[in-house]
Amino acid sequence: MDVEVRRAVAVDAPLLARLRWQWRGDERGEVGLVDRESFIDYFTTWTVDHLATHLPFLAEVQGRPVGMAWLVLSNRTPSPTLMDRRAGDVQSVYIAPELRGRGVGAKLMDALLQHARDLELVYLTVHSAATATGFYAKLGFFDDNQWMAYRIDQRSRP
Repeated sequence: MDVEVRRAVAVDAPLLARLRWQWRGDERGEVGLVDRESFIDYFTTWTVDHLATHLPFLAEVQGRPVGMAWLVLSNRTPSPTLMDRRAGDVQSVYIAPELRGRGVGAKLMDALLQHARDLELVYLTVHSAATATGFYAKLGFFDDNQWMAYRIDQRSRP
């Protein structure tokens, strides 16, 4: 299977929006706030507005969008030992269900990780679904028992 992975650009925003809807709306049934077209319009605009800090990657098979991943950039407070402390967070990694377990996610993450290295980020984080922790561990992510989370709204889901 020929998988092409690339950094997505503004013109790809509607494709990314459709993948996000497919994942959260169609697969998980998380609908109700807005209809599909309203969501796609909003997400498309949001993506374009956030391209400086939220770097999308797109996986395609035979020109068809089948996966995405986001590298979110942040600048940590400087320290005396490291003035430039740029970091990243991996978000919204999604592969179409029929292609899971076939190497698409690994190729997508390889591209994202290479870009993070090129940017000389000091570290990456990922908040993973329990079913995907093994996937991230194979890529080199590890649990170091130092990262903790606090949910502001106890009713919300990440």
